[in-house]
Amino acid sequence: MPNITIAITGAGSGIGRALAHASAKRGYNLALSDVNLAALEQLKLELKLPEDRVCISQVDVSDYDAVCAWRDQILSNFKGVDILINNAGVALISRAENQSNEDVARVMNINFWGVVHGCKAFLPVLRESKNAHLVNISSIFGIIGVPSQSAYNASKFAVRGYTEALRQEVEEDGIHVCCVHPGGIKTNIARSAVIRDEDTNSEQASANFDNMAITSPDQAAAAILKAIDKRTKRLLIGRDAKLMNLIARLFPVNYPRFFQKDIENAKGK
Repeated sequence: MPNITIAITGAGSGIGRALAHASAKRGYNLALSDVNLAALEQLKLELKLPEDRVCISQVDVSDYDAVCAWRDQILSNFKGVDILINNAGVALISRAENQSNEDVARVMNINFWGVVHGCKAFLPVLRESKNAHLVNISSIFGIIGVPSQSAYNASKFAVRGYTEALRQEVEEDGIHVCCVHPGGIKTNIARSAVIRDEDTNSEQASANFDNMAITSPDQAAAAILKAIDKRTKRLLIGRDAKLMNLIARLFPVNYPRFFQKDIENAKGK
């Protein structure tokens, strides 16, 4: 059984939860964090792993000191980290003029600064691993811009740029860095999104998102772990993400017209 330790943020639900289950099946040691401690405790019960193979921590990734404390806890349990997946994220559904600065700051603090905090806290630890991997979760919305998603787009574009620059900086250290761009994944992110537009409600947003999400969290997790195995630098998950990426490359200014029908469906029109 491999002696590999994987650390995952946002492990309480969605892709993070699926990654925990898939990693457990590989025999990895698991260091799992989320702001939702109850979800982590339930996940730990589901995993049915010995105490010396899994540790859970309630962590707000927007707090750098909290991320560093989590890192130190992992080192006391497992003595090292081989794989870090910065997965935690939140959504905001709002036209740019309707969202407050606080709304935007919350999205950026978790989606972008959470990635920065994870990278800064764990890079010295990853350098000690003989086979280190750093995975940052962006989105297809880190490649294309979509109405009502300006803050989320900004955070995921930032993750993409940060990751692509970081990859070049640590390549000589032997650290594999991958930026992941999922398309529609069947998670609860839309249900937990903050909504600021009067013509959109949580139930409607969730239903529209569910209709467009074509990839399961388990499929996404399998793709990410395969990308780690192959040392893939950029991963698009789902046929939708691959198609949108291609259209954006071919039509960098006019791509929105190709997605107009999907955008109207997502907004319930």
